[in-house]
Order: sequence, then structure tokens, then C-alpha cells
Amino acid sequence: MPTSAPGNRGRAASFAAGAGVRSTPGTGRPAGTSCLGKGRQNRRRGFTLIELLIVVAIVALASSLVTLALRDPDASALEREADRLSALLEAARAESRASGLAARWVPASASAAVEEDAPHFRFVGLPAALNLPQRWLTPQVQAEVVGARSLLLGPEPLIGAQRVSLRLGDRRLTLATDGLGPFEPEAANTGSPQAAVARP
Repeated sequence: MPTSAPGNRGRAASFAAGAGVRSTPGTGRPAGTSCLGKGRQNRRRGFTLIELLIVVAIVALASSLVTLALRDPDASALEREADRLSALLEAARAESRASGLAARWVPASASAAVEEDAPHFRFVGLPAALNLPQRWLTPQVQAEVVGARSLLLGPEPLIGAQRVSLRLGDRRLTLATDGLGPFEPEAANTGSPQAAVARP
């Protein structure tokens, strides 16, 4: 039977009333549906855990970039030169022990180092065929062996405790060895090898 018949409308209304379904006045919707809709909207206003983690990661990345940007360029250049010199000294020590040749590392004086194309340091006693570098990556770097004019690199495995001081601007860094281990950066005012750049 068609639902548009007058009798069917009356039966549908009486059935809804008998079933206990109440409508919100003026809306025609069952009571309580508006409250459910508001609850869903409130839940949508919050942030998910993934969104919060993304925000935290962005903040951490921005902080690290700012820290790198504010770092002293002289300190970074001096640490790079110290790492390079340490590797060169260990290579020269290994060659000296293998060949049995006495080897020394001699830094140039401050007056000689300013000349164009002049070597900043020399490896004395090793074959020229090794073609070891003789200039700093940053020409303004100055080096001085503490308590001596040069570093003894071999041929004996035990070369004695030695130190060399590197300087760039107002920054200073010291490489040291106990005679058996490699040359490593020495912390300021201590005798322990640690990566540290100190002001004079």
C-alpha cells in the first residue's frame, strides 16, 4: 500500500510514539542526535600524536640549524686542520717505521709562512715520492712545537711525549701524544686528549 495514504501517516506517527522515539522540537530529528554531532566536532579539534611528533621534529631540526649557523668559523677551521694534521703525522710515522728512516715534522716560521707558495710545514727525512701535503687548508693557521723545533716521528715505535700548538685568530688547539698513541686534540688546562678549542 502506498505510504502517502492518509491512513499510513497516522499509523507511522502512532508507531513512533509507541516505540518511545522522541523528536527534537522544530528539527524533526530524533532527540540526542545533535549532541552526538557536537561530540564528533570536539574530537576533530584536537591534535593527533603523529601531528605532535612532526611539530617536535621540526622544532628540533630548526634548533640544530641555528646552532650550526652560530658556531665560530675559526674554531671549525682549526678543528678541521687539527684532524688533517693528525692523520698526516700518523701516516708519516707509519712510513718511517716501515722504511727505517728517521722522520721529523718541521713547521715553518711565522715570517716564512706568509710568503706566497711557501710551505707551511715539511716532513724531513721521508722520500719526496710520498708527496705529503705541506700547506694548511686555511693559510692563516700557525703552528709551534711545544719545547722543541720539530716533532720526531720515527723510526722507533716509541717517540716520546710531544705536543704541537695550532693557532688561528684568537683560537688555539693543541695536538699531543704520549709517545705510543696517535696525536690527538688536548683539552684546555688538562692532560687528557679531547676535542677542545681554547682561547689563549
